[in-house]
Amino acid sequence: MRDLPLGSLIRRPSILAALTVLLTCLPSDQADQASAVHITVADVASVVLIIAAAACLLASRRPLPRRALVLAPVVVAATIATLASPDLVTSLPGHIRYLQVFVLIPLAVLVTLRDRVDAWLVGGALVAAAGVQGAVGFYQVLTGTGASYGGERVRAVGTFGALDVMGMATVVSYGAIILLGAGLTMRGRPRIATLAGAGVLAVPLVLSLSRGAWVALACAALLILVMYGTRTAARVVMVTSAGVILLVLGAGVGSDTIGQRLASITSSVTQPDQSVSDRYDLWRTAEGMWQDHPLTGVGPRRFAALRDSYAPTGLSSGSDTDDPVNGYQRQPLLSPHNMYLLVLSEQGLLGLVAFVFLLGALLLWSVAYGGLVVSGLLTWLIVDFAYSDIGGAPTLVTALVLGFALSWASGGWAL
Repeated sequence: MRDLPLGSLIRRPSILAALTVLLTCLPSDQADQASAVHITVADVASVVLIIAAAACLLASRRPLPRRALVLAPVVVAATIATLASPDLVTSLPGHIRYLQVFVLIPLAVLVTLRDRVDAWLVGGALVAAAGVQGAVGFYQVLTGTGASYGGERVRAVGTFGALDVMGMATVVSYGAIILLGAGLTMRGRPRIATLAGAGVLAVPLVLSLSRGAWVALACAALLILVMYGTRTAARVVMVTSAGVILLVLGAGVGSDTIGQRLASITSSVTQPDQSVSDRYDLWRTAEGMWQDHPLTGVGPRRFAALRDSYAPTGLSSGSDTDDPVNGYQRQPLLSPHNMYLLVLSEQGLLGLVAFVFLLGALLLWSVAYGGLVVSGLLTWLIVDFAYSDIGGAPTLVTALVLGFALSWASGGWAL
């Protein structure tokens, strides 16, 4: 028994990738989150994963798949933006973090996911993490211990807390997509159980009150269903629509709040609330930075430092967060909450082209080879990045998902 963990790691280094996913579920200490350098146990696990992948690559002496070159433009663009930054001290840590998320961890996953068993390990860890976050989030809503929304603690945030309000929605979405995509390829009772699991995860996702995650999941699920078959897509859309109506009208769990949140999606253009208005102002702020530095941007991690120089006067100083663990806090708005505009403002046109090329190529390969799960995951990311950017513990999970997709495109394992 004492030899099993080490032997398993040698045979299946993908266990480290699965472990990294699970460790993101550990709640972070409030003092750590407020510190300038915030390193979690999951961060340490991801570094170990990268080291293990490098060792595996050197030991095998096999070259990386040619499609791994899709990451090269990201490295080049981020490096040029960092070297061109007026504040290299600030930009260098941002450069390292960006490469960790969009290059090093995806490459590590590509190296360590060698067959279907490895894919099941990582995919299973994503589903398990989604289940944990969903269960905690549902409990928070039932007991009134979630994040504050409209003066009441009715927002499900899982173990990530109000300081990372998108964390639970992100992880739960990944789990739901995996269960939906995998379930459609199964038969008999496993199929029923897997698809039912996807439906169950939709409940805490709704209770997260994350409009961007709702829209992204709808787009991802629709693509998966259309790829599987248009008739099945039509049936599932009808059943899901009926389920959403029952949840909102008949569940009695924050139904008024959910209905208002749904209605706000369509009114976000004509009658935006304060959070949406602030987001529009942040987008204009990012656009202003890019206009002054069109090719290489202002430099990684410099959006926050330059925000006040470009922000419209109507931008709020921050957003209010409150939960039983962290209490009331005023969180400064230090990013544009749009990954494309964040890259554009900090890395310029070179960075944005490289970033979009990476996501577009992975999605194209996934759809071309019929990968239901990876196509759904990438669609969710591409849509959600229009409403959010990287930050917090779920960033590591996103990096692993990108590696998951790159592994599929390069090798072709199937869940």
